[in-house]
Amino acid sequence: MSAEFDVAVIGLGAMGSAAVSFAAARGAKAIGIEAHFPAHALSSSHGDSRLIRLGYFEDPSYVPLLKRAYHNWRSLEARLRAEILTVTGVLQIGASDSKIVSGTRASCDMHGLPHEILDRDAMKRRFPAFALEEGEIGLLDPQGGYVRPEAAIMGYLKLAAEDGAVLHFGERVVSIDPDETGVTVVSTTGRYRARKVIVATGAWIAELVPQLKAHAQPIRQVVAWYQPKDGFVAEPQRMPCFLRDEGDEGSYFGFPAIGVDGVKIGRHAHFREPIDPTLPNPPVNDTDTDLLDGFARKRLPDAASFRVRATTCRYTMLPSEDFLIDTVPGQPNVVMSSACSGHGFKFTSVVGEILADLALEGGSRLPTALFSFERHFGRQSA
Repeated sequence: MSAEFDVAVIGLGAMGSAAVSFAAARGAKAIGIEAHFPAHALSSSHGDSRLIRLGYFEDPSYVPLLKRAYHNWRSLEARLRAEILTVTGVLQIGASDSKIVSGTRASCDMHGLPHEILDRDAMKRRFPAFALEEGEIGLLDPQGGYVRPEAAIMGYLKLAAEDGAVLHFGERVVSIDPDETGVTVVSTTGRYRARKVIVATGAWIAELVPQLKAHAQPIRQVVAWYQPKDGFVAEPQRMPCFLRDEGDEGSYFGFPAIGVDGVKIGRHAHFREPIDPTLPNPPVNDTDTDLLDGFARKRLPDAASFRVRATTCRYTMLPSEDFLIDTVPGQPNVVMSSACSGHGFKFTSVVGEILADLALEGGSRLPTALFSFERHFGRQSA
């Protein structure tokens, strides 16, 4: 068996890459093990862009963590000397009493966050890409924008290696065996011993944390890119990132033309189609593109006019759609993070810090009660 580590991180996607970087930066002897390669296409962390916003409609309890996430993203940028987070503003669009608009307003009011309410006429003047119906409004979060997922993951792995972490790729962990003094990690090519293990394997989480087999559901997500008919209206300074509440039809998200492929659009959780994470993603089909093309024609007629490509990624959903970040019940040496339910990437920079806290210090000063096993599943989960 190889030398003992302070912490072993299994899965080096978004949360795992940040966790191993934070652990190594604190001087811990750390190893990270990834079954594939960084930001691979079977993960939940590719596709050029992820939304970040402060006025969080899902729950105001997320806002303090978001403030820390912004701080940590800027710290990552400073060390890498690279841009990871770009502020464009984020528009929340819908009826004034819709979940997204009303929830965002509640978070902004509770935490004193700057925001702006724009009626239909004001939206047409300032942000002509968006077609609003009578009675709909836009709520602008001026501090919102997007994060570059591939750059973030590669950046965290680069810093982890510079700080002394051992990183293994193309090596799948098949079992973890915790005991009173640590954890034995068995992979397809080796065995390792660590005082603590962090499991951050995304859609494969239930393979190593079987308590989640009945709860963490991998689903298929589809996004598409469109060239604008009017390139002027799709530029980031005139078209912020957005969320749009379509009521019973769900919610959509999108980005301005920030790359050569143009405007990116998706529906949150798409069709909620369960997938087997051990198999390749099902291909994009006509039903997928019909859905997104229809939204583009109706809501972004000049900014998203000609679809150029579409691709799939994976969400891992919990019933509550909140995160799960905790030690595994009955296994205090096993820390896990998973099931970020399609809205987790923006928190990568703070979740990595929390995971390092839990593994190296046994707790975190950051607020995590919302993400505990007990809160999700009750005491019976142990």
